[in-house]
Amino acid sequence: MTRVVGALAEATGLGNVALNELVRVGDRQLLAEVLRVSGDVATLQVFEETTGLRVGEPVVREGLPLAIELGPGLLGAVIDGIGRPLGRLADLTGHFIQPGTTAPTLDRRRRVRFTAACAAGDHLEPGDVFGTIEERGGLILKVLVPPGRSGVVHAVSEGDVTVADAVVTLDTGEPLTVMQKWPVRRPRPAAARVEAKQPFLTGQRIFDFLFPVAEGGTVAVPGGFGTGKTVIEQALAKYGDADVVVYIGCGERGNEMAEVLHDFTTLADPRSGRSVMDRTVLVVNTSNMPVAARESSVYVGLTIAEYFRDMGYRVAVMADSLSRWAEALREVGSRLQEMPGEEGYPTSLASRAAKLHERAGRVRCLGRPDRTGSVTLISAVSPPGGDFSEPVTQACLRVVGALWALDPTLAHQRQFPAVDWETSYSLHADAISRHFDETVDDRWSATRARVLDLLQRDAELREVAGVVGPEALEDKDRLLLAAAATMREFVLGQSAFDPNDAFSPPAKTFALANAALRAFDIGAAALTRGLGFADLSLDDVRRALAQLRDASAEDNDAARRRVDEALGAIAPPSAQPGPP
Repeated sequence: MTRVVGALAEATGLGNVALNELVRVGDRQLLAEVLRVSGDVATLQVFEETTGLRVGEPVVREGLPLAIELGPGLLGAVIDGIGRPLGRLADLTGHFIQPGTTAPTLDRRRRVRFTAACAAGDHLEPGDVFGTIEERGGLILKVLVPPGRSGVVHAVSEGDVTVADAVVTLDTGEPLTVMQKWPVRRPRPAAARVEAKQPFLTGQRIFDFLFPVAEGGTVAVPGGFGTGKTVIEQALAKYGDADVVVYIGCGERGNEMAEVLHDFTTLADPRSGRSVMDRTVLVVNTSNMPVAARESSVYVGLTIAEYFRDMGYRVAVMADSLSRWAEALREVGSRLQEMPGEEGYPTSLASRAAKLHERAGRVRCLGRPDRTGSVTLISAVSPPGGDFSEPVTQACLRVVGALWALDPTLAHQRQFPAVDWETSYSLHADAISRHFDETVDDRWSATRARVLDLLQRDAELREVAGVVGPEALEDKDRLLLAAAATMREFVLGQSAFDPNDAFSPPAKTFALANAALRAFDIGAAALTRGLGFADLSLDDVRRALAQLRDASAEDNDAARRRVDEALGAIAPPSAQPGPP
């Protein structure tokens, strides 16, 4: 080693070392990656704390790129940004990780029951399912032939095995285990990309109703400090309709990740009834961990997601946040003395962000039997000062399919999710709305369009009301303001702490939105027949909507009847329009 500057080091005499190859640095064998080769000098990115490294210490080649072990034991695991299991590291070194400490991602001592899905003489191709293992939570882990491997089965071994045991031997003598390793920066191959038509149900009304995302889609969630990015990511990880969730804590505060770990072990999945942690993999790189590992943590999480996608599962990836990932790129770029782009970020930021988001999608998987899997990527972005024109937000907006923009004003008004419906959008909305037209109610698309129009007119009227006061407005305008306020509070807003409101099924979401619009229509019809705004009984409707919003599944029908009764009492029958 000839030079050390922060997380970067330089070394000579490494021979034909390759870019992105792993090396071990110094007497403590710190893990590092080759970033640049110039003549005989290799520039290294060290993933661990470099304090105490000295010029002249040895650097040893590993001969492989940074890779993650994939197999049984990932579900429920908590690993760091380079794939080390934090639980076993704590057993080795205590609560603070000592530099140079290492442990394999998958526990070599754990035994699992392998059930073969092939027999001697079968021909195996890349991606074929040759066995199954029941994981925690009852999920069936499909054991796949790794990409690039094929042959005829010579022998099969079933029963209790470890991840390192050979369970299938090919005619070439090559063994297949239940574990495989994959370089994290290389996307896993698929047979073909498939058009995304199914919605990724979040359980959050404003997302599913106004700004839906398809399975395999990408979403950016930018917002300033205190707007609720982390709470939204946690809510989606808890209640999102996915088979597997990969939660990437990239440079976030340690107490936030501790909260995630605590909550996920105590919460139950509303669909399966099992612990949320049984379907979750946590990739943790907090703000006090080495900055170089932040950049790799996102790739580690995406590689794990692609592994479960290749089994035919629907995977949701929560990246919190990509701004920290970009900051790691900026720091490494400055150490490498690269030409900086806007605000010091590398000029390659946009292309790197695009390649990152390309790994999401819905695909037809390699191998037999036929299966389809998806990776849905939802990325939080933390623009300084809430400025959406900064480089990271703009780089994400060029490639994502939906924007959920968070507004600090709404957050300060205790609106959750604090999504700005004037700025947010979804490129999937038309296709997903047609799906809901067929599966929930054929008025879904029309109702969504009316809600957006109501909110737009409300924004314009509130500016006028702020000048002249709401009492100076015409009755029809006062009714519109009241209807929009009802829509914001009871349809778009949710309570993350209410067990009956934290997750909203599509049918309940539509019932709330439709009831709020019916109240507006009945009130408007009454006004045209000569009643005044003060004569309308809107408070009972608000109370009934609050009861429907907070109702459990068992009380839902009774709550809907109370809403219908309240709607019928808004105005005399002669002033009401016909049935919707």
